[in-house]
Order: sequence, then structure tokens, then C-alpha cells
Amino acid sequence: MSPIASTLLHLRSAYPTLRPAERRVADTILENPDDVIHLSITDLAAEAGVSDATIVKFCKRLGYKGFQEFKILLAQDVVTKQVPIYGEIELDDDVETIKEKIFQANITALQDTAQVLKASVLETAAKALADAGEIHFYGMGASGIVALDAEHKFSRIGLRVGAFVDAHTQLTRAALLEPGDAAVGISYSGDTLEIVEALEAARLAGALTIAITNYPQSTVAAAGDLVLLTASQEDILRSGVISSRVAQLSVIDSLFIAVALVNFVRSKESIERTKKVLSRHRMAQRRA
Repeated sequence: MSPIASTLLHLRSAYPTLRPAERRVADTILENPDDVIHLSITDLAAEAGVSDATIVKFCKRLGYKGFQEFKILLAQDVVTKQVPIYGEIELDDDVETIKEKIFQANITALQDTAQVLKASVLETAAKALADAGEIHFYGMGASGIVALDAEHKFSRIGLRVGAFVDAHTQLTRAALLEPGDAAVGISYSGDTLEIVEALEAARLAGALTIAITNYPQSTVAAAGDLVLLTASQEDILRSGVISSRVAQLSVIDSLFIAVALVNFVRSKESIERTKKVLSRHRMAQRRA
């Protein structure tokens, strides 16, 4: 069986780790998966401009026994899941077209992430965070916004949590964690050096590390004791630039609810206390 439920998702997630010749094979498959399932190994090699041996190595690198198994699972993927094509945003797109492309990109990212996000890993991460003495969320750029959202949510259920989006602060705070604490690093590419260093510092301090990334074989994933995967197609000037953030936020939301339910009484009491404080604040504003 495929290492991941969707062969195409597995291929996309492994893409950065492929050699140049193997990437040509991957590009050929991703561009026309419907056609590839009807090709022989020699035909695919000719289409990609590589040797038959490269096709075999490509399949084995992805975890398949050979080209035949890969093609069978790819065929199942193509038949059972036709992904709508949302395409790039073009300069002459009207607002209606932009809306359709953006929404379809987000829908696809959520559906794909639901496939690759393993419930068993999510459950393990939720239990660890629920019991953690202190929780850190690390993110840079757009992923930093996701980290801040996580801080807002998890603090509402009575947990000691902080979000850090500056590289120096990430490192200094990570170094002060202790066994029983947890650090969550968020990076779409999985190659954000600052997040890798922060997670490594947290791990060295004895904390549990959790990586949220699109690529399971990335350096950020390697720095995580647990890896929560997203699956969005992000390219410059494509709507996927937006969908990666939507996928990350959905992973955070799933993790948040799972953590809240581990100790529901504490979570409910904390939310009620924070709601009460905010309610008084809103009443004061109305009187003013």
C-alpha cells in the first residue's frame, strides 16, 4: 500500500527530496496523471527524458515496490479523487474567477490535509500539550500569524502558552524550556532555518517538539518528535500561497479542540472566566 492515502499527495510532499532526473519524472506524472496510468515504464521514461532505471529508482524512493505498484495505486487515486483544477490567478481574471480559484484552492488544501493528517499523531500531540507545563509556538512570516492564532486559542483554555515570531526570541525562550514542556514549529516548506534551530534548542532543553509542515522529509520535520502534516500546493503567484495558511490554521484548530477535550472541565472553566472578563470590558465600552 502507498505510504500515504493519496499517491499524488505523497509525490508532492516528497518532491523537494527528489534528484533532478526524478523531478522530471514527478513533473510528468503531476502534469498528466490520467495519461501516465496507461503508459509502460519505457513510455514514461521517454516522456520524462530519463532511463527506465530512473523510473524504478523513483518508485522505490517513494516507498513502492516498483513501477507496477505505483501505477496501480496512482490509477486508484485518479479514479477515486478527481481534484478540480483551480489554476493560477491571471492578470485578466475577473472577480468571479478569482473567487472561484481561491475558494477551490482552499477547499482542495483542506481535503488533502484531512487525508495526510494522521489522527493517531494528532491524538498523541493533543495529550502531550494538555499535560505540558509550558507550550511554545514558533513561526516566521505567514506561519507566524498561525502561531499567534494558536497562542490566542490555547491561552483561552488555561494553558501556559506563548507564540514567538522573532528568531532571537525563539531561540532564547526555547533554551529555557524544561522536560515536560512542548514546542510547536510551523513551516510550510519545512526548510525555515529559524524554526529548525528553535525546535532543536527546545529538544536539547528536554521539551517535546512538534512540527507542522507540508513536507515529511524536511529539516523541520526531522526536528520534530511528532509531525503533523498539511497538504497544500503553494507556488509563487498562485492561490496556494493562501491555502497553505488555511491548512495550517485547520491543523491548529483540530489540535486545539482535541487538547480542550482532554481536560474538558478545566477548558470550560477557563473559557467561562475569560468570557466573563471580556463581557465586562464590552459593557464598559458601551457605557462610554
